[in-house]
Amino acid sequence: MTVAINAKSLTRHAPLGGAALGQLFHGARTHNAFLDRPVPESLLREALDLAKMGPTAANQQPLRVVFLRSSAAKERLRPAMAPGNVDKTMAAPVVAIAGYDLEFYEHLPFLTPQRDFKSLFAGNPELAARSAAQSGTLQVGYFILALRALGLDAGPMGGFDAAKVEAEFFPEGKIKANVVINIGYGDDAKLFPRNPRLTFDQMATFL
Repeated sequence: MTVAINAKSLTRHAPLGGAALGQLFHGARTHNAFLDRPVPESLLREALDLAKMGPTAANQQPLRVVFLRSSAAKERLRPAMAPGNVDKTMAAPVVAIAGYDLEFYEHLPFLTPQRDFKSLFAGNPELAARSAAQSGTLQVGYFILALRALGLDAGPMGGFDAAKVEAEFFPEGKIKANVVINIGYGDDAKLFPRNPRLTFDQMATFL
């Protein structure tokens, strides 16, 4: 009996090699300083297109991003940043404000046409907010990995005043600020030593 083998499926499930894992994880670092090198808009677009392919609850895709590229745009963010994050953010080639849309459910008839998820979330603001925060944060992680996959570096930060960011960049009130990410080509000469990580046994249990 001959079993047909799908070459595409074999490729999709093949483990990544050491170089790819190094670029995404082992050798990747959180950067606080970047080279004086412009970031092509095409790479930012491609990174977001990759990030949207990751799973979210009910395919809700609540991530919303504002890219700040000009000095004037970044100055609008300055008052909201924690003091220790101001200089590196102003100097970054690109700053991404990643938020999540509390009204993501308006897109669900298109994103998940096989089931009526819109009524589930639209009628329950607490559930919608919790789900948007969860899936929006997942998408931030996908986005950082996508940036790394395309040869860029990232410096994600939570040190900012979310209310000020929302008032300045999301004044309509339906998008919540989640993470600010500095993006560019990292300056390895200015990296801090890598901090330790927990062991597997400190993080996980088999039952």
